[in-house]
Amino acid sequence: MKLANKKLTEEEFLEQRKEVLKAWPTGNDEALDLDKAVAYLRSVPEEKNLALVLNKAKANNDTLIQPRGGVPVLDEHIKLLNYLEASGADVLPTTIDSYTRQNRYQEAQKGLEESENKKRALLNGFPAVNHGVAGCKKVFESINKPVQARHGTPDARLLSEIIHASGWTSNEGGGISYNIPYAKSVPLEVTIKNWQYIDRLVGYYEERGIKINREPFGPLTGTLVPPSISNAIMIIEALLAAEQGVKNITVGYGMGGNLIQDVAAVHSLYEQTIEYLDMFGYKDMEITTVFHQWMGGFPSDEAEAMALISYSSSVAALSKANKLITKSTHESVGIPTMEANGLGVKASKFIVNMLKDQKISKGEDLIEEMNQIKKEVKSLLDTVLKVGEGDLAVGAVRAFEQGLLDIPFAPSKFNAGKVFPARDNEGRIRILEFGSLAMSEEIKEFHYKKIKARADSEGREVSFQLSVDDIYSVSKGKLIGRPLTKIK
Repeated sequence: MKLANKKLTEEEFLEQRKEVLKAWPTGNDEALDLDKAVAYLRSVPEEKNLALVLNKAKANNDTLIQPRGGVPVLDEHIKLLNYLEASGADVLPTTIDSYTRQNRYQEAQKGLEESENKKRALLNGFPAVNHGVAGCKKVFESINKPVQARHGTPDARLLSEIIHASGWTSNEGGGISYNIPYAKSVPLEVTIKNWQYIDRLVGYYEERGIKINREPFGPLTGTLVPPSISNAIMIIEALLAAEQGVKNITVGYGMGGNLIQDVAAVHSLYEQTIEYLDMFGYKDMEITTVFHQWMGGFPSDEAEAMALISYSSSVAALSKANKLITKSTHESVGIPTMEANGLGVKASKFIVNMLKDQKISKGEDLIEEMNQIKKEVKSLLDTVLKVGEGDLAVGAVRAFEQGLLDIPFAPSKFNAGKVFPARDNEGRIRILEFGSLAMSEEIKEFHYKKIKARADSEGREVSFQLSVDDIYSVSKGKLIGRPLTKIK
């Protein structure tokens, strides 16, 4: 089927579904009969439906807390989620293992069996497809909060079928955000089609009165991504999802580090998402935001790591994000213990509660930063629509082919990889090298001046070394990668 941003008909969806369910034996479960899945989802209580919980949080000015986490053995995974819930998590995660993310279910099965036999995790997440609806339902029925699948899967069609039929009311990802930052050789056209199917599945449930939340992955590579690039991709994925019938969307943003820029980015993301959805005729949409705590290198010292978690939580609360994805003090060394993960939840929840009723007023600096981000996002989206001749899906593929969209430090060979960011003198993420990124000369000049002012203050040239220093700076306790000795 030719790529187009056009809603799949029910007949097209159901025909494709026959093949999707054949990918692994658990796809033959009678619980995946859509009438049975609809009936089960209708039985989900409101407090366990993330779409409804997010709407309530937004109305109450709350920032929900959600950690990451997932282990392969079913009972151990339930134990982890129960612990995180007791620690104060408002939304529970299920991080999917790497084999499942690549549709390598046979290897995931082997890893699961070895994990069960050796009594220790030999997979880096929960193999939901191998556990099937029966296992995923057991997870859902063992907890009291909504659960979301978090993964990084270019083709999550069978995974999505299984989790939703099991009562899981949220799925993270998108055709761009779960390809370019995660995969090396998967064509973008393929993943956009895969995620059109996933969103059409959600649309199918929506048509039957069931709310399902969808959440594009905002941080992308998590490495100095300029806000305008991540925001533009969030808006594209929101529009693609809306076309397939998705109604409840949480657009995401990964912390950059400068308080004003981060708050401006979240505000402008929310406002422009609504603006573009309305512009394209998608009505009755429910839009919320999620803020990801620092996604770059963490300090190895646990006290310093907790300080970074606390700072991230403060920024999330002041941005008025509706949900916060947390980290742990073990971030620099590997997968956290259950206890370390719980401490990250507790610390984050304490801070967002403390700051719930406080806000940053929209002063001149914040407004100017918002306007700059919006201007850049518009430049990118206008270009995507232009090269796609009005079709957003086609435009996204062509824009990446031509480097008009470009994500810094992404592994995909379908990404130009010519955009390099660096911080300015206040630690705001600017663009050092644009490649072919679809930005005007005025925007380029703005970024150059900001970066040059920093380089001049440090007595050095504008060069890629700025980017390198900034990548490592936070793990060393500084936002900006300043040289040890300034010439000036």
